[in-house]
Amino acid sequence: MIGRLIPFVLALAATAAAAQSNVTRIIVPFGAGGVQDILARAISAELGTALGQKVIVENRTGAGGTIGAALVAKAAPDGHTLILSAASHTIAGSLYADLPYDPIGDFAGVAHIGIVEYVLMVSAALAAKTVREFIDYAKANPGKLNYTTAGSGTATHLSMAYFTSLAGIDMVHVPYKATNEAVNEVVAGRSHAVIAANIGALAFVKDARVRMLGVTSAKRSKFLPRVADDRGGRRAGLRIRFLARLARAGRDPGLNGGANHAAVGTLLRDPVILDRLAKQGIEPQALSPEAFNALLRADFSKMARVVKASGARVE
Repeated sequence: MIGRLIPFVLALAATAAAAQSNVTRIIVPFGAGGVQDILARAISAELGTALGQKVIVENRTGAGGTIGAALVAKAAPDGHTLILSAASHTIAGSLYADLPYDPIGDFAGVAHIGIVEYVLMVSAALAAKTVREFIDYAKANPGKLNYTTAGSGTATHLSMAYFTSLAGIDMVHVPYKATNEAVNEVVAGRSHAVIAANIGALAFVKDARVRMLGVTSAKRSKFLPRVADDRGGRRAGLRIRFLARLARAGRDPGLNGGANHAAVGTLLRDPVILDRLAKQGIEPQALSPEAFNALLRADFSKMARVVKASGARVE
């Protein structure tokens, strides 16, 4: 089942600046308005208050999130620079031929934030009203349909590549720099389909220009209750398994990374933050760093199998 095979990680990886710095930077490796950017800005002010520091959000885009990750991986492991990365973090090790960092060995878990689902959205210009009808139409029109993504190597790319591989359909990949850009192309009718996090899809639930054919969860989503689920592997979804913060391996737990873990725990008990996350389609779920590290390693192994099955590769 697609939803159970491909996780989506939103991670804050702590690294850079001086240990005594009063500034914490959140590096978002994708464009403004995308999934990671929305989450980073949704919690940055309260995170700063909890840390007693100024928190700055910076977008460092490119190469499926690996440019931002590489920047963080090379920084000092003191917890004053964070990266909010996506499933691309676990995908990258198998998808890219040559990475300047180790997505597992160079990072360690700090705080698990929550869970989000993905949704398959198609242009209303297509006659398809179900996943089966969409597959049949694509098979009847090989190479004539396209799908948009947040960039090569991202979860939006791999999920669709994996889906098309399983379904046996031929579609053209059109990469953008952020999820919102990819979604907007489908809404505008310039693209035929996108698999996007529900953060980017919720605003278009009642929009007649698009149809939502399937969500990634094994049960109906509380955020999109009328959209078909991924039960039995017959739907088209990608489960975003966790939204979490990572720290560079070797980080002294007494430095800012430990404070970040405690701060996230505090935020996930704040009704204001919980309401804000719910409006973005995020289901909060706390995990210890140890539990998250185990989950990260397991999903890294799963991603290797999914990348191989999808046939996707970035040289």
